[in-house]
Amino acid sequence: MKPSTVNLINGLILIIAGLYGYFGITGSTGTASVTALIPTIFGVLLVVLSFFWNKAPKVISHIAIVLTLLLFIMIFNRFMKVEIWNETKYIFLICIVSNALALFVFIRSFVNARIKK
Repeated sequence: MKPSTVNLINGLILIIAGLYGYFGITGSTGTASVTALIPTIFGVLLVVLSFFWNKAPKVISHIAIVLTLLLFIMIFNRFMKVEIWNETKYIFLICIVSNALALFVFIRSFVNARIKK
């Protein structure tokens, strides 16, 4: 898969996961927190970046990988702090897997581009 496609899919997964976390999980308990929307914000940024991918692929891909890595670290830390397996932990797990796959594809494309030179 192309990195731009993976970036778009990752962004959409993050948007859905963040909205579900905000409205579905925290909204139903009455303890809605704005921090539940962090994956949604990152997802929107990644989706917007995917629309400009063809204009400046090097710059956009580097911005996308930094955002993805930053969110991966943030979500992984929160995942480790949640002790019980509930909906929240599964949302974190989905975001971790999505970001890890995106990071893998990005790094693989960087390595392939370096080999072609």
